[in-house]
Amino acid sequence: MLSSIRSRFYVARGYINKDALAPAATRVPCPRNYTTNIDNNAPIELKENPFAKEKVQCVLCKHGINPDYKNVQLLSQFQSPYTGRVYGRHITGLCKNRHEQVEREIIKAQNAGFMPTYHKAVEFLNDPKLFDPEKAIRPHKY
Repeated sequence: MLSSIRSRFYVARGYINKDALAPAATRVPCPRNYTTNIDNNAPIELKENPFAKEKVQCVLCKHGINPDYKNVQLLSQFQSPYTGRVYGRHITGLCKNRHEQVEREIIKAQNAGFMPTYHKAVEFLNDPKLFDPEKAIRPHKY
């Protein structure tokens, strides 16, 4: 009696299927002389791990953007408006490859005369920010 009450409780809560409570007539004999339910005890095949964390990507990789020395507006986002220096990876959140590309393209743009070297171009000062330079994405211990 207690097991039938428990089994009804588990079915009502959705812990088990009604098929798991099937009578012995629907069970299939196994070669080892014991019986099992047809599909109820089989493991569930998952397509992907539900506990896996999302892959963290930088802004440029996520949108598939390749920095180019002619795209001064994009490159100026990674440059300090006061000193003209390139922000570090821990501030911008870029991956190593994209950060090196951005640095190379900024140097190319400065050598070609598209970007100033000691400050940010005035026309790009009011552009929306890709990141907050005051709050690092990956803060360091200092």
